[in-house]
Amino acid sequence: MSRSLFAVIFAFFACSAQANSSTKVAVPMGDAARGKEIATTVCAACHNADGNSVMAQNPSLAGQSYDYLLKQMTDFKAADGKPALRVNAVMNGMIAPYDLNQMRDLAAYYASQTPKPGAATNEATVQLGRSLYRRGDMKKGVPACASCHGPTGAGIPAQYPRVGGQRADYAEIQLKAFRDGTRTNDPAKTMRTIALKMTDAEIKAVTDYMAGLH
Repeated sequence: MSRSLFAVIFAFFACSAQANSSTKVAVPMGDAARGKEIATTVCAACHNADGNSVMAQNPSLAGQSYDYLLKQMTDFKAADGKPALRVNAVMNGMIAPYDLNQMRDLAAYYASQTPKPGAATNEATVQLGRSLYRRGDMKKGVPACASCHGPTGAGIPAQYPRVGGQRADYAEIQLKAFRDGTRTNDPAKTMRTIALKMTDAEIKAVTDYMAGLH
């Protein structure tokens, strides 16, 4: 079996497991105009007014999937006496005052914004990053990132976020968080399973490569 075919098959089952663990019910869309009021007065300090972050360790949210944005916000929020599914000292506090309708509005606003293209900055690792993203690593059991996030990093379907153009530093932090278990809100443990098999050098290479996808 060729490496490329193996990577596609392996990734198909990995993505299918995650998709099947997610609720496939259409999420009501929020009001982008109302979301803009919150985004431009509260969230802009970290994510910029249009969601294109200029801070290396803060994610760009512009053009991200509506469903994914809403999931992350609800995961950051503690509810019904239960702790937040996703722990972050800043975001847990920032999202606490907002109800579900306001989170829907924010998700609608950011999803409607146009993402600005990024760029890979390390020429020495582009080849490794491209190989991991497009083909994965058969020997280590690492599937191709493109099988879930798409050839241009746009994300397919809503369960899989846009990674193309994402801040490389932020993406690197998240992959390492999945690897060490400090981020655990990935359905079916898909990202935790993959990240465990990746070295620091591989994570840095693939996140730098993803930053240049568009």
